Amino acid sequence: DLRKQARQLENELDLKLVSFSKLCTSYSSGRDGRRDRYSSDTTPLLNGSSQDRMFETMAVEIEQLLGKLTGINDKMAEYTNSAGVPSLNAALMHTLQRHRDILQDYTHEFHKTKANFLAIRERENLLGSVRKDIESYKSGSGVNNRRTELFLKEHEHLRNSDRLIEETISIAMATKENMTSQRGMLKSIQSKMNTLANRFPAVNSLIQRINLRKRRDSLILGGVISVCTILLLLYAFH
Repeated sequence: DLRKQARQLENELDLKLVSFSKLCTSYSSGRDGRRDRYSSDTTPLLNGSSQDRMFETMAVEIEQLLGKLTGINDKMAEYTNSAGVPSLNAALMHTLQRHRDILQDYTHEFHKTKANFLAIRERENLLGSVRKDIESYKSGSGVNNRRTELFLKEHEHLRNSDRLIEETISIAMATKENMTSQRGMLKSIQSKMNTLANRFPAVNSLIQRINLRKRRDSLILGGVISVCTILLLLYAFH
């Protein structure tokens, strides 16, 4: 009875694994065909989603069948190790080992197919994301280029403004240095004149006298001219 149940589960597993493998193959080829026919923005997602749900359902069913077959093999191992069947122990051990090998092969095939499917799905999702980014970049490339051009022009204007400001600051600094130098020269000349005036007081006094005499002569000359002018006017009106 246990061998009959094991064979039934093995047949179901064999059919399930064949369908599971076909699903993975059709998933890969279908995605390749859609990628060739459509862009990333127009690819129909319903077929891929249904295949994903079918994959999850079949994976759960196969795992359940593998679990049941493992339980049947354990029960057969317990029966083989029982004390009531000593004469058939070798034949039963051979049968049990064959069922264990079949279970191991089915488990290995299931995990391999599942890993391949997940790898294909992950690759397709990654490629889809990359294609979507490329399409988004292409669709917005004109606007991005225009914005980049405007930013570059604005940056160039700012650089020109900075250069003009630096030149203006340099000219102002040079002017300040020249004025400071001239101020120093004037202070030096003034200090020399003060030194000369303090060193030669007689010369300073003579210069003051000359200035006073010039002022006095100017006053006398002005008075004479005024008197002559008045006399001429009186004579003219007389």
